[in-house]
Parts: sequence; structure tokens; C-alpha cells
Amino acid sequence: MHEWALAEGVIKTADKFAEEHGMEEVTEVRIAIGELQQIEHEIIEFALDQMRTPRMKNAKFVIDTVPAAFKCRKCGQEWKLDTGKLDEETGEAIHFVPEMAHVYLKCPNCGSPDFEVTEGRGVWLASIKGRKRD
Repeated sequence: MHEWALAEGVIKTADKFAEEHGMEEVTEVRIAIGELQQIEHEIIEFALDQMRTPRMKNAKFVIDTVPAAFKCRKCGQEWKLDTGKLDEETGEAIHFVPEMAHVYLKCPNCGSPDFEVTEGRGVWLASIKGRKRD
């Protein structure tokens, strides 16, 4: 259900941005969603479509997934999450509670479970395009 709240935040923020920048019409809203956020893209896309404001009636909503990346605090190794190597239960646990990654993952270089998530968390507006008032 948090997809609807996120969609509402995106719509309100994009509409406010458009107003502040003199846009008559919003043509595209690009949203970046971290892989670890466990957001159902179909649900947020539907919610965005249902909540359109008049200024966004023809806007295209583009959702980009930001892959999860990590950095070992012990040896400095950086790596990306390879979901193909995770069993279903582990993948679900990490996606549901990203902090659980420390229980299931280890640095591929030194084996340490002490790492930071450097990418793949959060939701943000990457860009808003539109047509300005004449």
C-alpha cells in the first residue's frame, strides 16, 4: 500500500515543481527507485496514472531501478547485488528489510559481513520535463 503514498508524494512534488518553474504542462516525470525498496512497479504506475493532476494529464511516468551496490568496510571491495545467485527466501528477506543484507551477504573479497549499502535504497524524482507558459 505504500506505493500509493509514494505516488501521491511524486505527484504533489512534481506539480509543485512545475508551478514554481512556470510549467504549463508536465510532459515527463522520471522516478528513481532503489532495488532494495521493494516497490511494486505496476502498483505505483497505476497509482500515478490515477492521481494525475490537470497539468500532468499527458505526462509520461518513467521508473528507473537503481541496482543495489555495497562497499566492504574492512577491505574496501565494492560490488553489486547479484539477485540471480540468491535463493528465493534470501532475496525476499533482503528486499523486505534491506538491513537484513548483513545477515545474508558477505564481501566477495574478504568474507566480512561489515559493509555499507552505497546504492539501491530510496525513491527520488530524477527529472521533471515540461512545457513553459508562453
